[in-house]
Amino acid sequence: MKIGLVGFPGSGKTTVFNALTGLSADTSAGAARGKTNLGVVKVPDRRVDALAELFQPKKKTYAEVTFSDVGGGGSARGLDRKVLDSMREVDALCQVVRAVDIDSALEPAAPMREIRDLDAEMILADLDLVERRLERIKKEKAKPQEEQALAVIKAHLDAEKPLRSLTTLDEAAWAQFSGFRFLTLKPLLLVLNVDEGAVASPVPAEIAAHAKAAGLGLVQLSAKVEQDIAQMSPDEQREFIAALGLTEPARDRFLHAAFALLDLISMLTAGEDECRAWPIKRGMIAHRAAGKIHSDIERGFIKAEVIWWEDLIALRSEAACRSAGKQALQGKEYVMRDGDVVNFKFAV
Repeated sequence: MKIGLVGFPGSGKTTVFNALTGLSADTSAGAARGKTNLGVVKVPDRRVDALAELFQPKKKTYAEVTFSDVGGGGSARGLDRKVLDSMREVDALCQVVRAVDIDSALEPAAPMREIRDLDAEMILADLDLVERRLERIKKEKAKPQEEQALAVIKAHLDAEKPLRSLTTLDEAAWAQFSGFRFLTLKPLLLVLNVDEGAVASPVPAEIAAHAKAAGLGLVQLSAKVEQDIAQMSPDEQREFIAALGLTEPARDRFLHAAFALLDLISMLTAGEDECRAWPIKRGMIAHRAAGKIHSDIERGFIKAEVIWWEDLIALRSEAACRSAGKQALQGKEYVMRDGDVVNFKFAV
């Protein structure tokens, strides 16, 4: 999973990147121009920790998220084409929104304006793709259903609405445009960058209402404070976070919000070699989930032995779970649950 951090100059985007990754990318003015920072973060998972304590494996593997601090140029009210093109390369977008006055050279913070400005830019960028494709269709023999679907998409964008809110096209219609990588179709998480004194305060009502109505994720943090926290030892982190009135660092809150936004869950595998979390889409059936581990397992799928992770921790072994009737044999169509510990049986 790759999440692209984007924001207008002065938003604190790279500082948020440092807070999430624990890296030290240059945050000085202009440093990000033409440069994209990348960082990989492991998603904390108490279930993996509990299974590792039980099995004492050689390896413990968490789900991972790659953060891309999308570099490029732009102004306080706009982004250039290079930035917009880079945004198409990620699975989801995170807009860092400035809600604190951190530089006297910048205009006063106007978070709702920033949110609407980026929304407008993405809509225009998607509309440009659609209009150029429609022009090409006039010169070639295109499938009628493609042109019809494009007309629906164009009308939605013309009405200044993001494509993630378009519900009249089915999966087959959208499949025609997978190569377009529409910006407004990508899940979007808003990160409100506030002053240190506001991190434990409620999110401003207008922004909270907008995020809810638009189906967006929302996290509030102080980028500078969280960057400092990322550099602390675990004990120092806990003490400092508690002093701010929070229960966990922004990175953990961000990752949980990102998983929810992308509708991801984790299936688990456990044994003496490795205890691991595997991120999969909610609703994925066992046959498809097996392919996330290896394509050979999906092709040769026979059955899935499934134990709920809490049952395995409580009973201390797979054998005990079988004896207690807590292990179930599931077929191809079984819908995986968040927290299932699974062992796939397959034919070579």
